[in-house]
Amino acid sequence: MTDAAAPVASSTSTPKKDITEKEVRALFELWNSALATGDSRIVADRYVKKPVLLPTVSDRPRTDYASVKDYFDAFLLKEPRGRILEGSVYVGDGWASDAGIYAMGATGDKVKARYTFNYVVEGGAWKIQHHHSSVMPEEVAAGKATSEDEVRGLFGLWNDALATSDPKKVAARYAKNAVLLPTVSDKPRSDSTGIEDYFVNFLKNKREWKWLSFPHTSVDDYINGNISRYLHLTARGEILESHVAIGHNTCSDVGIYEFTMGATGDKVKGRYSFVYVYEDGEWKIDHHHSSVMPEGTMAQSINEEEVRNLFQLWDSALATEDPDAVAKRYAKDAVLLRECFTSCAMLLWPVFFGREAKVLTPRTAHRSATVSDVPRTNYSLIRHYFVGFLKKKPKGTIVESNVSIGHNWCSDVGIYEFAMGATGDKVKGRYSFVYVYEEGQWKISHHHSSVMPEDFLGPAPKPVV
Repeated sequence: MTDAAAPVASSTSTPKKDITEKEVRALFELWNSALATGDSRIVADRYVKKPVLLPTVSDRPRTDYASVKDYFDAFLLKEPRGRILEGSVYVGDGWASDAGIYAMGATGDKVKARYTFNYVVEGGAWKIQHHHSSVMPEEVAAGKATSEDEVRGLFGLWNDALATSDPKKVAARYAKNAVLLPTVSDKPRSDSTGIEDYFVNFLKNKREWKWLSFPHTSVDDYINGNISRYLHLTARGEILESHVAIGHNTCSDVGIYEFTMGATGDKVKGRYSFVYVYEDGEWKIDHHHSSVMPEGTMAQSINEEEVRNLFQLWDSALATEDPDAVAKRYAKDAVLLRECFTSCAMLLWPVFFGREAKVLTPRTAHRSATVSDVPRTNYSLIRHYFVGFLKKKPKGTIVESNVSIGHNWCSDVGIYEFAMGATGDKVKGRYSFVYVYEEGQWKISHHHSSVMPEDFLGPAPKPVV
């Protein structure tokens, strides 16, 4: 290292002000403390009125208060903290210099750089007349060293930014010329404004309230609202499969990740590609491509006979007399509309609820039905229904079936008959099963069961031919 050239004395400095080498080194800590305030004005005040700043991550020389402040407006967003690793101090006649190597910590990433500070006295205080900071040239030539584990850890920085719910902090994880091809938008995002705009909407899915239901013992508990509460959820991403490649000041991580969405609790898998570049002293996302799992969007093959056989899976679950086994045949967001006990249907009450049950009049039956006919829209409510129904030891048989098949859904509607093992009764009903393909198997999304209306309304008029 050569001796630093003596700086031009400031016109307002005193001809000579004694200072020790230790005191010169302490001037760096004054600058470092100014960085810690996060206030670019305080940092710019550490420089003389006509300084020369050659910064680490900007090509433009800064030669006055306004341009120095402008540089630190952006740089301080990284929350930098400096530490001198190696340096040499020189003291002259009314000037001093400190030159060497320091490490700057920007958002947790320690970056080595070469530094030169030249100090003069201005306004009775030692201030920075010249500050030159540059990256380590051998590191630029060799490339920023990193490991596979460190590359995978960069996903954690992005994930932590998501957790703040601040789209600006997420967008700050991307490089200046980054390209984002997002999961749920057709539009490529190729600048900071576009990337931030995408995450404004994406993060709305993250931090919301979800209504959760808990096990209960009676429909009264459900009606009284004693089985639910609000829970605040935060979405987090998790890498399931990762493949890392490392190049010269660039690296990539591609694979499969899974997100738990805070608004719904749903888990969503996707394919990802992150390409990182070393920019402004830290690793940033230069390219991010996220896409849905393609096989999940393909139609699951099923034929009419297989659709009809789905009923047998449900009927076999009934045979276990285990309400959990039956409830597990239903999809996450399933709706079960059980036998519709309207005022007329209540005439069949003894068949379903025992021969000694009181036969209700239409007036009292309608009143009773209002209280008991609860749509079952979650696992706990569906299970609760089958706790009572399975006591009849039902065994179902399809009498008439009509099948439709769509894209990852199918339906089977018609007439079935139940033999109630507990009483020996046989009961016909109309049914609608709508199935969806969920988590690798067909499940019941909608189940509507009702009594045969002509049994109590009389035969329907015959169509005119």
